[in-house]
Amino acid sequence: MSCCCEFKACNGEAKVLAVIFDLDGTLLDTENASRGVLNEFLAKYGKELDREKEKKKRFGMTQKESAAIIVKDYELPLTPDQFIEEITPFYRERWAEAKALPGANRLIKHLKKNGVPMALASNSLREYIDAKICYHKGWKESFPVIVGSDQVKSGKPSPYLFEEAAKKMGVDSVNCLVIEDSLVGVKAANAAKMKVVAVPSRKEADCYGIANAVLHSLLEFQPELWGLPPFDDWVDNTLPIEPIHLSGLYVTGSLQETTENTKFDLPDQVFGLFFGWAKVDMDRNFKILVSISWDFSCVASRKIHVCLIDANSDLNSKQHMQIYLVGYIRAWDNKKLTSTELEKLEEYKSIARASLDLPSFTCF
Repeated sequence: MSCCCEFKACNGEAKVLAVIFDLDGTLLDTENASRGVLNEFLAKYGKELDREKEKKKRFGMTQKESAAIIVKDYELPLTPDQFIEEITPFYRERWAEAKALPGANRLIKHLKKNGVPMALASNSLREYIDAKICYHKGWKESFPVIVGSDQVKSGKPSPYLFEEAAKKMGVDSVNCLVIEDSLVGVKAANAAKMKVVAVPSRKEADCYGIANAVLHSLLEFQPELWGLPPFDDWVDNTLPIEPIHLSGLYVTGSLQETTENTKFDLPDQVFGLFFGWAKVDMDRNFKILVSISWDFSCVASRKIHVCLIDANSDLNSKQHMQIYLVGYIRAWDNKKLTSTELEKLEEYKSIARASLDLPSFTCF
């Protein structure tokens, strides 16, 4: 997945009057929260998770469609309905742990504050949608219109979910902007003749080419490109964010690189140039600049480069860092932060250094 913030909408097109969101993978990181559930469930039937089978794309499918595939693949002695009935309690326990994806709370609050009508339209059942969003303050009140796949003739990639959401909001389809993470969701938005922004995971890179715009995360979303009120929360060219915690990284001087071999449980949408604090030992904090991107040159791997803003020579490579990212600067491509880009590196370090002295970023 290359950096692609391309904007394909043209001037003169119908004005955006409302925004329709998908839920799982777009606003909520339900994938990481529910990781391991299927493996745990299969063990009850003496089955083991097959990694090759799990590479099949079930993103965006309805629950029943996904259940039918799993029952068939693992030759479970269950009907799809029985599978759903048995595994759902496992998932319900994990939904409480699902975190909002980067920029989700910010965008919801911004649109609500500016009176932009919003709706949720998900391939999940309506009762599951309610169960997931109840853990997030203000979400239920922000979405007066919520449509699940059990409330329409068929779910995505059919257009009915989005058409029903628009109807309930009293807005024409051509005046709606959809924000999605899956290929089937983008196809559904196209079928409904709505504009669509895709924020896909690396597993859903097929969204490229058929969405009006493709972003790495909601932090890159620019409302003004769609005729919506611009954000007003930037602080001297930096953005305060909900803290992102990373642990297990080793200090290796002024620059660190690692891959997915270190398990951070980060959603794919954590992408860009960030800054924050690194705690080394118990009582030493350091200002840091961090780039997070994906390397697709071979096997997809996450690249995390940590640069100590004020390098300290007495740090050694055996020391662990606890990292708290508290600010965002911009989207970032796959270029590495190396000494050959010293001028740009120093510019970003200067921005981060100054920002971390401001009250908005000193909480950690």
